Amino acid sequence: MHELAVTESVLRIALDAAEKNDAARVTDIYLTIGRLSSIVDDSVQFYWDHISKETICAGATLHFNRPPAVLHCLDCGQDYAMEDFLEPCPNCGSVNIRVISGEELQVDHIDIQRKEEQ
Repeated sequence: MHELAVTESVLRIALDAAEKNDAARVTDIYLTIGRLSSIVDDSVQFYWDHISKETICAGATLHFNRPPAVLHCLDCGQDYAMEDFLEPCPNCGSVNIRVISGEELQVDHIDIQRKEEQ
């Protein structure tokens, strides 16, 4: 259910950006959601379709970027990408690791159509 709160935040960000840039409508929103995030793309899309109705964001396409997590081995210093599940260090086999990235959730870019472009 936390996807609803996330989607509401994305809508607020998009509406604020649209207002500041004299937008007639928002056409595309680009999101980065790290692989370790528990956010489900389909749930965000589902909520988006409902809460954006009757706003200038209605019909905007959500684009999801899901970069792999990057981990750092605290024993040998190796940084490595994690594609699917938490994995031990490929260099030394240690599980003494720290997450460098993979938990991010951000709006990267918003495309708009300006009022004068209509």
